[in-house]
Amino acid sequence: MSTRKFAESHEWIEIGADGVGTVGISNFAQSALGDIVFVELPASGRSVNAKEPVAVVESVKSVSDIYSPVSGTIVEVNESLTGAPETINAAAETDAWLFKIKLSNPDELKALLDPDAYASQQH
Repeated sequence: MSTRKFAESHEWIEIGADGVGTVGISNFAQSALGDIVFVELPASGRSVNAKEPVAVVESVKSVSDIYSPVSGTIVEVNESLTGAPETINAAAETDAWLFKIKLSNPDELKALLDPDAYASQQH
């Protein structure tokens, strides 16, 4: 069973055994953005609410806010992306995660989409 969930705003979150969620953007989102040239990550230790803009991804076409799919505290950011933002284009749903968050309200996951429901929206 996948622990991955998707927000309608194209972020994904995968919950680890420790209850910490890893967050990134979907392949659909990175494809729509085009070549990513810059990423601004949130500060570690920052408390955020679900649907709050927490990061920025800039491509050759546009600048997009990235929203936290859940409420909690940012516990880690993927520093490797600041020097190589194009990694998001190559590995949006794997190595190019943006941040990790300690959930303050795991019930918020119920409002997110499972992979099949998310995929059915992308046509």
